Amino acid sequence: VVERALQIPLEFTNLPAELEMVGDAPAVVDVRVRGSSGALGRATTLGLVAVLDLRSARAGQRLFHLSGADVRTPFGVEVVQITPGNVSIEFDRQATKIVPVVPAIRGEPGDGYVVGTVTANPASVQVVGPSSAVEGLTAAMTESVSVAGAAGPVTETVNVGVGDPSVRLRSPVRAIVTVDVLVRPAEWAIAGLPVRARVGGQSDVVVAEVAVFLRGPRESRSSAIGDFDASVDTEGLPAGVFELPVHVAPPAGVSVIRVEPPFVRVEVQ
Repeated sequence: VVERALQIPLEFTNLPAELEMVGDAPAVVDVRVRGSSGALGRATTLGLVAVLDLRSARAGQRLFHLSGADVRTPFGVEVVQITPGNVSIEFDRQATKIVPVVPAIRGEPGDGYVVGTVTANPASVQVVGPSSAVEGLTAAMTESVSVAGAAGPVTETVNVGVGDPSVRLRSPVRAIVTVDVLVRPAEWAIAGLPVRARVGGQSDVVVAEVAVFLRGPRESRSSAIGDFDASVDTEGLPAGVFELPVHVAPPAGVSVIRVEPPFVRVEVQ
């Protein structure tokens, strides 16, 4: 009859369905076993395992006792000692939540192109885990999709997951990620744009000239001054001198970055 020290896995059984284990529970325990050398050789080959019954678990920090009776052993093998004899485990209520899927993008498009709209299908997934972790989770993530050197839309099917290891998807999900890669818009400026005072909705006297900085399709750079309308709103103002903001209405597809100067002096008669 001999004794041998072994490290064996610790398994858990009968965890109530409404509870989740929080944190890292011990995965192995140390045992000292006694038996004939032949029986211990078979035990090592077949594998010993300690099984902890969690049917009495409740939310919060709980303490469970381990003894030799919790170790499954083959015939002829006796557990002399098990370490640790007590296992502390924290439990939390199980919760579910629907969170958006946020695609991960890596790389830069080709020269002259930019990343536009990025979508995922499905757009959201259901996650499950301890309520404390689920409440703080705001999104699920995808594997990264490369747009390096792209000069057009990129579509790829990738796995979806969450960053918190204590939270999991209700079921495995693969998402179709579509990345719009667009021609980089041009930026240019037009100087000497006349500003008109609007009285009763009608264009009136020119009070100043401004420079307008624009962004839009490259073909729109040929737009003339007459394609823009710059104005200040004087309707309802009493007689006097005012510093009023300039409003610029650009052609379709063109956006205004800024106007210099942004305010002009207007005299209302």
